Amino acid sequence: MIAPSLFVPDASVILKWAFRSPDEHDNDKALGLLNLWLSGSCEFILPSLWVFECGNILGLKTPDTAQEILDIFLGYRFQECSMSLSIAIAALKLMRECKATFYDTAYHAVALEKAATLITADAVYYRKAKAKGNIMLLENFSP
Repeated sequence: MIAPSLFVPDASVILKWAFRSPDEHDNDKALGLLNLWLSGSCEFILPSLWVFECGNILGLKTPDTAQEILDIFLGYRFQECSMSLSIAIAALKLMRECKATFYDTAYHAVALEKAATLITADAVYYRKAKAKGNIMLLENFSP
């Protein structure tokens, strides 16, 4: 049996699971990734900051439903990767080289450290970081 693939969906992907409007680009692909995980066909690992980043966006954009959505997200019990010195160093290096935020690079650093693939809907970050490896743009993902 082939081992499941390991993915690091970033906040741009996770939030598509909550914002299911027709104008959300690649919602179907984001939901396809979640369904793969729910079926046990792949594994996720996330930096522990994911809930703070998603909670911030949900609280700002959908304050009336933020608690309910966070309850669902937390109920998934995603495998989390605690910040370590090696991940922090990798994230800081990516920050310098890609001119990006620590938040964005933390997901990527986890993917690099854990031999996983970062899945992002953030095309700007993807263009800056694709040469570093272990990253895929959501629009190119095929569930």
